[in-house]
Amino acid sequence: MATYIKRGGTWRAQVRRHGITKSGTFDTKTEAVAWATQAEAEILAGRRGAVPDKTLGQLLERYAEEVSATKRGEKWERTRIGLLSRDELARVRLPDLNASHFAAWRDRRLRAVSAASVRREWTLLHHALNVAVKEWRWLPENPLAGVRRPAPPRARDRRIGDDEIERLLFALGYDYDTPPATATARVGAALLFAIETAMRAGEIVGMTWDRVNLEGCCCRLPLTKNGTVREVALSAEALRILRQLPRSADKVFGLTGDALDALFRKAKARTLINDLHFHDARHEAITRLSKKLDVLDLARMVGIRDLRILMVYYNATATEIAGRLG
Repeated sequence: MATYIKRGGTWRAQVRRHGITKSGTFDTKTEAVAWATQAEAEILAGRRGAVPDKTLGQLLERYAEEVSATKRGEKWERTRIGLLSRDELARVRLPDLNASHFAAWRDRRLRAVSAASVRREWTLLHHALNVAVKEWRWLPENPLAGVRRPAPPRARDRRIGDDEIERLLFALGYDYDTPPATATARVGAALLFAIETAMRAGEIVGMTWDRVNLEGCCCRLPLTKNGTVREVALSAEALRILRQLPRSADKVFGLTGDALDALFRKAKARTLINDLHFHDARHEAITRLSKKLDVLDLARMVGIRDLRILMVYYNATATEIAGRLG
């Protein structure tokens, strides 16, 4: 956009477009307008020329190699980028890319997957496009910025019942009185431990014995989901579970994330329990811990800084709340 200011017997013209500013002084306004029109055309032509003749798929490939590779969640980002690269959106060339392409992609994906999945892919796309704009100068602006994002789904409130816990432990071969010798049985131990501590699956499988203090009733997590160090208090039941486990390996539970996920899914299928994720143990744990800890201690223990997010995991039923009223 051009602005014109008269100073004495001269006219000053200034043009600002896409972060580029040009200015000049002229004897007449006619000359100033003519110059500004030409300057705007040059800026726009230069910006168009700066967009490489590449596809969005190639942009995502570069993002995977240079950005995703530096993240702890690299595996999942590469998986999502693989899905995006198979969509027709990935074949659109950057000089032609605009909001309508992303709106059409959104509508296609919503017919195939949940809004939550689309929102996760949206976040990845948005960041990749921002990097292309700000660091690579491949785009003049983020074409996704003006597109309506799918509304978030209702917060998950799935709890794990005592009967479900016992059925899962039986299917996993876990015995309260016997050390869990198999990987499957250790998944049962991990499930009980998650319900006692509200630790995430990744935090549990990443635990090492050198960071467990049985005497001090705590364990130290050097790198959590939000990137901070956290110490988790251990209940008597959590300590019992840990003392059951063999110390033949550095990792406390001797499991990988993939193994835990696969074995838990198999146990869930054998028990015919539907719509249950291992992460639901965190909901159950936080709801149970809320009866023992005040809100600040609870937030500190489970590693949640925003108390509004804590409410997403707190899922006490009206009957449970009524029972406390007396």
